[in-house]
Amino acid sequence: MKVRAAIMSWKGAHVAMALTLLVFSTQLLGCALAGPVPGTTVEPWGTIDGRPVRLYTLKNDHGLMMRVTNYGATITELHAPDRNGQLADIVLGYDSLAGYIASSPYFGCIAGRCANRIADGRFNLDGTAVQLARNDGPHHLHGGVKGFDKHVWEARLLQTADGPALRLARTSPVGEENYPGELRVVVTYTLTQGNELITDIEAHANAPTLCNLAQHTYWNLAGHASGPVDNQILTLHASHYTPVSAALIPTGERAPVAGTPFDFTQPKPIGRDRAAVGGNPVGYDHNFVVNGSPREMRPVARVLDPASGRVMELSANQPGVQFYGGNFLDGSLVGKGGVKYPQYGGFCLETQCFPNAINTPAWVQPVLRPGETYHHRMVTRFTTDKAAQ
Repeated sequence: MKVRAAIMSWKGAHVAMALTLLVFSTQLLGCALAGPVPGTTVEPWGTIDGRPVRLYTLKNDHGLMMRVTNYGATITELHAPDRNGQLADIVLGYDSLAGYIASSPYFGCIAGRCANRIADGRFNLDGTAVQLARNDGPHHLHGGVKGFDKHVWEARLLQTADGPALRLARTSPVGEENYPGELRVVVTYTLTQGNELITDIEAHANAPTLCNLAQHTYWNLAGHASGPVDNQILTLHASHYTPVSAALIPTGERAPVAGTPFDFTQPKPIGRDRAAVGGNPVGYDHNFVVNGSPREMRPVARVLDPASGRVMELSANQPGVQFYGGNFLDGSLVGKGGVKYPQYGGFCLETQCFPNAINTPAWVQPVLRPGETYHHRMVTRFTTDKAAQ
């Protein structure tokens, strides 16, 4: 009887896993049944690891256009109008797959399985010590040596009620980059008729593991080739931030931004107080505590480029946002159109759990368990301000 019970338990577990995988596959592939998707195209973009890489184009009815590759679920272009209706590509990146493979500072990708930094690459989960790769000096960064940004994802175009979308999926196997458990991830980028980019990230695990996925686009609202973003005006809906060590690991504090160079609660040029931030290199690479309930949709940031009038507004349902000001760009990367991206030539707003949260028990934890659903939503809205000059 014990043997029979064990066999039945084994069969039940495998049937459950098979059903889960079927649902996962149906979520991804079901969109293929809808036929051609208006406002979209797909073209070959090379191969890596023997797998085809493709470039997908999505357009809405108002001129907004974006391109995404299934290598790293990476946004390679986003063209948005200025106050006069002139389009410009406001995303830093490369013209070809080769650039992303050779040397990419996480341009436009999905970073994971655990985005941002983990001190010493080490954590304890349910009494088990885990050692990850130390790929950022002595620390772990953005999922390790071969994180989600360096894999080819499955992808399908689909039409939604809001506009054209691209759904991407991959399964991170047990032990990938030494993370415990299998993690199944679906990312959907939707370009709405309201000039919004909606990013939905969902994940499920078959064992307790870390899950903290971040969208890592570098933005420059004046255009990707327009130089430093110093004069672009940032508002962050964050009255606190998490101070860091010299190695950019949070100290465990939550400090008020008032009276510091980290205060963006009122609109302020990105470059105005940068020198006072310090660091090596100097600049912002810090997590901010987004005001409000940590798992509810709420405003995160607003950025205005006075020269073009382009405005980007971000809302999300994550505890924090990493504001990174392009400090490590140094002019050596040759991007789209042969442009050398200078220091501070773009900024990132990465909504997320706080960096190193797994080693800071008082913070919201980036742990995903079987039966739970990780859901990360970002809504990025593009408008113009005709009065700004």
